[in-house]
Amino acid sequence: MLQRIDFETQSGVPMYRQLHEQIKSAIKMGRLVPGEKLPSMRQLAGSLGLNRTTVAAAYELLEAEGLIRSHVGRGSFVQAPPAAGQARLDWESLIPGEEVPPAPSTSGALISFSASRPSEFLFPLDEFRATCREVIDSADAVQILQLGPASGYSPLRRHLLNEAQHRGIAGPEDDLLVTSGCQQAFDLIQRVLASHGETVILEDPVYPGLRNAFVRGGARVLGAPVGPEGVEVAALGRMLERERPRLMVLTPDFQNPTGATLPFEARKTILGMAQRAGVIVIENDLYGGLRYHGAEVPALKQLDNSGDTVLLGSFSKIAFPGLRVGWAIGPRHFIARLTEAKEASDLHSDQLSQAVLLRFAESGRLEAHRKRMLAAGAERLEACLGACAKELPRGSHFTRPEGGMNVWARLPAPLDASELAVRAERENVSYLPGRYFAVSRPQPHGLRLSFAGLTPENIRYGLAVLGTIFRGEMNRTRARQQDEPAPAMV
Repeated sequence: MLQRIDFETQSGVPMYRQLHEQIKSAIKMGRLVPGEKLPSMRQLAGSLGLNRTTVAAAYELLEAEGLIRSHVGRGSFVQAPPAAGQARLDWESLIPGEEVPPAPSTSGALISFSASRPSEFLFPLDEFRATCREVIDSADAVQILQLGPASGYSPLRRHLLNEAQHRGIAGPEDDLLVTSGCQQAFDLIQRVLASHGETVILEDPVYPGLRNAFVRGGARVLGAPVGPEGVEVAALGRMLERERPRLMVLTPDFQNPTGATLPFEARKTILGMAQRAGVIVIENDLYGGLRYHGAEVPALKQLDNSGDTVLLGSFSKIAFPGLRVGWAIGPRHFIARLTEAKEASDLHSDQLSQAVLLRFAESGRLEAHRKRMLAAGAERLEACLGACAKELPRGSHFTRPEGGMNVWARLPAPLDASELAVRAERENVSYLPGRYFAVSRPQPHGLRLSFAGLTPENIRYGLAVLGTIFRGEMNRTRARQQDEPAPAMV
């Protein structure tokens, strides 16, 4: 039976590691016997006051070590130890530990603000099926299904590069590499530019996949604070002078998680600072095609007269996230080095997905779908901002983006977004608390609301549930403060 579990909050050891060690000890000491069922992740998270993702990370480690076995629909059970003569390698001791927090798992909540992705209900399946059929029936099908170059499907590369040149984003000295989404591009950039402890500046808060790609590679990662209008230019300038980083990664349009957009003048100023400091600028343009209101601001790469900025793009947010197709545009020599790194990793690329997306774009179906996405996104953003204004407790602040998929909310002190996330999941509503996005600064009061995958009705209902939880905790906190005796005057 799983007995009392205590945590050392000041130890610096992540909670999921502490939970993993205590369950592991209970199994080895015989307090948990083979075949015994463990509490569900939801039950254990609720009883311990943890986020469900913390429990999920601990269970994943236990299963990787062969100590438990999870069965879909049945739960997790203690595994019998290996029989005599069947000793297993001690994988935990053989694999170096990492100080990277686990990635948040997809919540099973009925209303989930956790995932920054489009709604699958907006996918144009009939058009997609027609596109697949056209590609498979084409004369190029046999070649598409052969091994393709690591640099990507050549017709797609030409299409994307021509389009970037037409928009004034790519210059004559630029080249393009197709990647498996932007995440692979982050990993490749880390391998080429920051694999020996180099300093990298990221926005703070930032998308955890981006942060973790550099942390896992051993880079020295620092966070530049993000305000209502994107990264704070003055703070970034001081960091460039003081830290002399190798590179910085910025998301100028609808930054994840805040939704903030850098103004035109700030972009020009940042490019000037980067050129003077000799710092490489990586522009993450994942959300740039999802502007619902307001005037478009030129991309950093479009404004960079030197041609040195590297721009990353993807189909994930405007088409189908399951087709992992992204790209990097930059100086030809640098793209060649990225391609070499990619060849060492996967050698070839998935030409079928790339050919389907190319056909989807060239047929005009992608642009028609994007227009529908913009209309739906505008409606969802309006619902989210309206519900935030109505439901969040007094003293809260939230961003007001003009596009993208995320709104960043900051609760009044002393409300802790991580603690309240556990309560929200009990009510079948989830979000990601700010700690997942922190780089150099804790974000205990922050949370990301990803609205694009939900209907306006579910957005309003979900925020009403969250508002009730947040206001209730605020009222309880104030009541406790009023009940505390006043300090004695001596």
